[in-house]
Order: sequence, then structure tokens, then C-alpha cells
Amino acid sequence: MKIDILTLFPGMIEGVLGESIIGRGREFGLIDIKAHNIRDYTLDKHRRTDDYPYGGGMGMVMQCDPLYRAWEEVREGEKVHTILMSPQGAPFCQEKAKELLARDRFILVCGHYEGIDQRFIDECVDEEISLGDFVLTGGEIAAVAIADAVCRMVPGVLADDQSFTDESHFSGVLEYPQYTRPEEWHGRRVPDVLLSGHHKNIGQWRRLQSLLRTRERRPDLFQKLQLTREDRKLLEQWEEEQNS
Repeated sequence: MKIDILTLFPGMIEGVLGESIIGRGREFGLIDIKAHNIRDYTLDKHRRTDDYPYGGGMGMVMQCDPLYRAWEEVREGEKVHTILMSPQGAPFCQEKAKELLARDRFILVCGHYEGIDQRFIDECVDEEISLGDFVLTGGEIAAVAIADAVCRMVPGVLADDQSFTDESHFSGVLEYPQYTRPEEWHGRRVPDVLLSGHHKNIGQWRRLQSLLRTRERRPDLFQKLQLTREDRKLLEQWEEEQNS
């Protein structure tokens, strides 16, 4: 997996993606992430990359030329899928992370100030992605989140694929609750089924908890689920127990 990130603040990228699981994945050569400083590609002696917006208004706008020169050098003549971090983009989700994983390589562009000159977007950007309906001071946090979500699914980055396939959103449901030692804490005990050693019962309990959590916390996701016969049976049995 290769990801190039165009940014004004490469330290923000390296400070996060150089640590922990993703950092180790980079060390082992499973992931190639490079943060490119857009200021290195400006011809302005003050390394300026922005200017006042045509038509007036507050703030500054990132210029086309520095971004374009950075983009051209990074893609090395190849056609590389290019994504702009933007509050106007489509909301990021697990399905998009899996889609990007299949690409093997892409470029993330971090905007700043009042935005990026539209001409660069029209010529170079394939899609715009947002983390949600809110505005950040720049695209770095969004770029780091997307890179992390994609790279953790690269084979070998996590010790076991089940580490992410069981998690919230990967299969359309939220993850079941997790517990560790001690068995009792502040009067709250770990559910007996998790101490039973009965793997089938544990698996059914975890599936039921995922379904219940999804139905309660994210009814929008639950409505999209294709419930299996076993899923319906688990829910029916639970409802009967609650009503008894």
C-alpha cells in the first residue's frame, strides 16, 4: 500500500502515522506513506502557497501552482487516484476504506485556509472526502484518519485479519462489548458466558450483542442489514427472555 499526502504540515502526519501499529507496518515495509510539504514546490521566495480570493471575502485561498507541481512530481507520470480532504466531500465510511484498500496507491490532498483554487480540483482531484458534517482547520487530521483506517487492513499490519473483521462497521454492525481482568470491578461482573469456555455460546452472545447495539445506537445501519435465520432466532429468543 502506498499513500502520498500533500500537506503544509508534514509533522502532523508523521507525528501520528509514525507511531504504534501503522508505524511498525511502515518499518516492516508493508506500508509506504510519504508526507510531501507543498511549500517545497512554490517558486515564491517566501515559500508562500496562498493568496487573496478573487471577488473578495475573508481568508486566503491555496494557489494552484504549488499544489500542481507537488502533485505532478509525486505521481511520477502515473495516473494516481487523488482525493481532496474537504467538508464538502462524501462522508468517509468503512466501505470507502475497503474500496481504497483495493487501489494499492492513492494521493491525499490536505486543504487549508478558505480552501483550494477550484481549478486544481477540477483538473487533478478525482473525489472529495469528508470525515463528517463539521469543519477542521486543515485536512491533516482527516488524511491521517483515512490513512489509518485503510492501512490497518493491509495484510500483515495487524496480527490477525479477525482483529478488524470483527470490529464495528466492517460487516455492517457495531462491535460487541469487550471485557478483561479482573472478573469483577466496582461490583460489575464479566458476563458468565465469556468465562464458560464454550466457544459456540460465546460466538452467539457476541453476535447478539452486536445486533442489539446496532439496533439501539445505529438504527440506520440496522435497517440495511440482511439478517440471517440465525440472527432472527437470536433476537427472538432474547425478546422472549425479556418478556418472560
